[in-house]
Amino acid sequence: MVRPPLQMGKYQFAVLSSLRAAQLMHGCIPRIDAPAHKAIVVAQMEVAAGHIAAMARKIVLEDAPPVGAVVLAPGD
Repeated sequence: MVRPPLQMGKYQFAVLSSLRAAQLMHGCIPRIDAPAHKAIVVAQMEVAAGHIAAMARKIVLEDAPPVGAVVLAPGD
């Protein structure tokens, strides 16, 4: 069992590892030498070792109404 880094929560570790495992299964090159393990274990080992990091994204909606505004559906 691979343990998440101390600064990372279990949920974030699981999500990040599963995304990396999908990349590995689609042909990405592993960043660690672990030929006898399945893709998910390799991904967990990469994340735990700090080779893979999450990037935070901020989504900004250009035409979003202000918070608390009433939005009417088309035709109302």
